Amino acid sequence: MPQAPILTITLNPALDVTTAAARVVPDIKLRCDAPRLDPGGGGINVSRAIRAMGGESTALVALGGSTGQRIAELLEETGIPLHMLPAPGETRQSLTVDDRTIRQQFRFVMPGPEWSAADVDAALDAAAREARPGALVVLSGSNPPGVPASFAALLAERLRGTGARLIVDTSGEALAEIAAATDRRVEILRMDDEEAEGLAGRSLPFRADTAAFAANLVASGAAHGVIVARGRDGNIIATDQGVWHAEAARVQVVSKVGAGDSFLAGFTLGHARGWPVAEALGLAAAAASATVQTPATELCRGGDVERLFAARVVTQMQP
Repeated sequence: MPQAPILTITLNPALDVTTAAARVVPDIKLRCDAPRLDPGGGGINVSRAIRAMGGESTALVALGGSTGQRIAELLEETGIPLHMLPAPGETRQSLTVDDRTIRQQFRFVMPGPEWSAADVDAALDAAAREARPGALVVLSGSNPPGVPASFAALLAERLRGTGARLIVDTSGEALAEIAAATDRRVEILRMDDEEAEGLAGRSLPFRADTAAFAANLVASGAAHGVIVARGRDGNIIATDQGVWHAEAARVQVVSKVGAGDSFLAGFTLGHARGWPVAEALGLAAAAASATVQTPATELCRGGDVERLFAARVVTQMQP
């Protein structure tokens, strides 16, 4: 199926190590299962999920040391085209441990290497160089230490006039800076309900509250489209064409790891294929629901996404 080029950017990737133990308790040696290794980080996960859904993307990833080399090898096995950006130190690891007794998941996330101003400039140059005209550029995941909160805004400015369109999924100060923009440098801005309430300075208990908040951000010029994830209550997107809500499928939750990234992958892929907003939102919701059904750091499976997309419930809301 024809699609626009997609470039994902991961500044702070991680080698995701996943295992399980009978119980997670202090002070004793915990005998764990053989670990599963996956290449992780927001943009990498978006590319992996796009691949699972039959789409194509290129991953621009900052990698360093032996851990970075292992991630590159794992990405090569997936068939995702990789452009490596030299990282200023050893790529981090993250550890997820499932407690089989109480059926809870423990996630330990390490920091990445410290970046300098020169490293930041190199990343901006690489992103602008790799972004093809008409491409969707996805910036997702945390910033490593030393990368300023303004990176997403700086990237949006660097891409201005190139024909590439920027999709941002971030948080904290970086989210606040993008949300305060008035010139629509960003194509799509995504956040969860807690982040939306932080920006709004008030609770957003009902769908109508979230819809009004997202529509106001679009009207103020933060982005051409704003998506807010409301957890089990589904997802809302506001654009100039209207506001839509996608139901979250009622599925058994095995692991929530990567669900947000898979959502972003689904929407990006639908958008790249030129689908209407409602259909792209439906694919996003299907991808997220498919991902929570898979164990550990595994993402969505194509067949599950197709089944859930066929049963999608997307409704246009009144402004």
